[in-house]
Amino acid sequence: MPSDIANSAQVTLFSVVIPVYNDWATLEQCLRSLEAQTDGPNFEVIVVDDGSEKPAPDSIRQRDGPYPLTLVSQPNAGIAAARNRGLQHSRGSVIVFTDADCRFQANCFSALATTISNFPQHNCFQLHLTGDCSTVVGRAEELRLIAIQDQMLQPSGCIRYLNTAGFAIRRARIKNAANLFDPVALRAEDTLLLANLIQGGELPFFVTNAVVQHVVSLSFLQCLRKDLWSAWLEGGIYEMIAARGIQMRMRPRDRLGMLLSTWKTSRQYSLGGAAWFVLVARQSLQRIVTVTYHCLRIGSNAHAVPNAP
Repeated sequence: MPSDIANSAQVTLFSVVIPVYNDWATLEQCLRSLEAQTDGPNFEVIVVDDGSEKPAPDSIRQRDGPYPLTLVSQPNAGIAAARNRGLQHSRGSVIVFTDADCRFQANCFSALATTISNFPQHNCFQLHLTGDCSTVVGRAEELRLIAIQDQMLQPSGCIRYLNTAGFAIRRARIKNAANLFDPVALRAEDTLLLANLIQGGELPFFVTNAVVQHVVSLSFLQCLRKDLWSAWLEGGIYEMIAARGIQMRMRPRDRLGMLLSTWKTSRQYSLGGAAWFVLVARQSLQRIVTVTYHCLRIGSNAHAVPNAP
């Protein structure tokens, strides 16, 4: 890490914003990974309780770690509103967004700080996401992340992908802290933010050596139920983006290419055929829900009665 970053650690402060909704058990692992950060700038953590059914356990409320931790509570308003709330309580010059089910590699913040220092022309940074390969569902997530990050990476080093499991942005880039993420987005709030960046001629810079692991603790059936509900909520967001003339969804040809690519990747990284089938099953369900949502919307618009003049 460059000496200028190390010497200005008090100035180059990261604020880590973590929204939580009944995720206290997984949050413990996330906080422990943050405690294990080495040689990076100092940082703070803001946990936003988005109306969880149970209050935060004492192990989090009374946590005495190497970084200051602020716990903010709000009535359930959705993940976008929770991220905005955390941003409003932050003090750092760089805001790092993540989720409770993520774990940071020990040198993640050191690598991120170095990249931010070396590339002052960039304001947004996508961290490198990986999966937890201890389960077949985790291996499927690893397979998905490898494929999408490889495909979306641009020759410039920027990436046409934004995932708030590991995303950082300079505070100077944020015009309205209360509305960085559109509160209307109950899901896909990060995709909507990416569309805003694209519309402004900007893409996140991909930080390959700042690694965040996304740990999927759900079973296969639980994942399918979550995928079904998420895809339905995301339908309206993708329609909003498409109305701006921004292409975010993959075309059928690209989707087929992705399937072939993930199959080859599963063989290359020894992730197993089962992981590939889990991935295909999840993505197929999401695609079915998306098409159904679109068809129902078209049908609803076709039968709508215009207002009388």
